[in-house]
Amino acid sequence: MSASPDKVIYMDNNATTRIAPEVVDAMMPYLTDYYGNPSSMHTFGGQVGLAIKQARREIADLLGAAPEEIVFTSCGTESDSTAILSALQTYPEKNHIVTTRVEHPAVKTLCDNLEIFTGRKYHITRLPVASDGTIDVRQFRDSLTDDTAIVSVMWANNETGVLFPVEEMADIAKERDILFHTDAVQAVGKMPINLKETNINFLSLSGHKLHAPKGIGVLYVRKGTPFIPFMNGGHQEFGRRGGTENVASIIGLGKACTLAAENMGAENTRVKMLRDRLEQGLLRSIPKSLLNGHPEERLPNTTNISFEYVEGEAILLHMNQYNICASSGSACTSGSLEPSHVLRAMGVPFTAAHGSIRFSLSVYNTEEEVDFVLATMPSIIAKLRELSPFWEDE
Repeated sequence: MSASPDKVIYMDNNATTRIAPEVVDAMMPYLTDYYGNPSSMHTFGGQVGLAIKQARREIADLLGAAPEEIVFTSCGTESDSTAILSALQTYPEKNHIVTTRVEHPAVKTLCDNLEIFTGRKYHITRLPVASDGTIDVRQFRDSLTDDTAIVSVMWANNETGVLFPVEEMADIAKERDILFHTDAVQAVGKMPINLKETNINFLSLSGHKLHAPKGIGVLYVRKGTPFIPFMNGGHQEFGRRGGTENVASIIGLGKACTLAAENMGAENTRVKMLRDRLEQGLLRSIPKSLLNGHPEERLPNTTNISFEYVEGEAILLHMNQYNICASSGSACTSGSLEPSHVLRAMGVPFTAAHGSIRFSLSVYNTEEEVDFVLATMPSIIAKLRELSPFWEDE
């Protein structure tokens, strides 16, 4: 084997990323020396406010947005809720939301709750996906009605990495004067985005997905888009989100966005090469394994592979013995015996859906790590299949 099992091999970057050392360095002064409140009138606090202004500009540059279109939040989930609930309050006469069957729980659960638990009856259209995880744009167009308040469609799926044509979908929504939101938590930093050239009204991102800290997110609000705050309070964020700013994390996110722009080429070449090497090696060396998701229309760092007749939780536990970190496409790791709603929506066979593993890489992964995983996984799967009453060695 090419690597020591004592070293952590981290391939779970769609769950969270390590904070880049450069980000830590950028944050530290604002955790120690520069502790003033950025809203204060004095110079000591004012210099902190200037640093936030710079971070806002760095984030806007990565997104192809204007700095005043950036609203800091606590996370991607808050950004998602803010966008959707703002649209519903803006257009109280409308009660229809269009989304997909494969959204992150941040959107899925909110829509479920709006449909079931709120006093007002909301109608949710959840668009299906094909077996490769892609969406039918014509079906999306047909789903829009005069009662549609907002569309919320993720840019990249968190489990499979499959990309949705959100720019085209936003154009279609614009034709009907319907607001469009995209959860771009997985996409930002991994692919070029230029919001100036789109009709997207709202975009959500989360810092800990691109080597910034946890607990900091952004909601992009397109200039001219009607907006009602989710959190009211002081005048922070131009009155769009009350609460004293999470200064150090904002500074860190700004730095992370600058690094993401610099690493975009590596993300789409070296990281993609490592992903393909891992994916092809696993599919070639392990029988009854299959790729979940479109082979091309996806993020460069993500592969989701099912190993038939074994449980994802058991695979992860055995991988953990070798300090290999990945995640299961099945929700069984959270106590449920039901497979992932994403894989169910794609029609992945039951015998495969339970045994799906998502590997998500970053610029910090190496060829040595990929080779170690390739050397380790076949024996793990073979051992588990020996224990499976459903496995017949062909």
